[in-house]
Amino acid sequence: MVTSHSLGFDILSDPGNTYAAELGLRFQIPPNIKSIYEGFKINLAQTNGDESWTLPIPSRIIVEKGGTIFDVEADPDYTSRPEPNATLESLLQLQAASAQ
Repeated sequence: MVTSHSLGFDILSDPGNTYAAELGLRFQIPPNIKSIYEGFKINLAQTNGDESWTLPIPSRIIVEKGGTIFDVEADPDYTSRPEPNATLESLLQLQAASAQ
């Protein structure tokens, strides 16, 4: 994806949502929702490459170059996702803090 879209930043790949689980940012699809997905021919096991039927919690984690977490937004309500403008604002704050 980084190459095909000429992105200037790294993207985390997390097969099986393993890292998301380590961060507490993964949830199990309940059986009743799994059957709805399957009714729409959505196969998370195939898409995710494992049988976990899990998804990551929508979140944004901004990490400074040294590895310190600068900002986090996560909400278990999948309909509440980090706003792009809030991400840009946080990045500008990080840039300003780094310049000091």
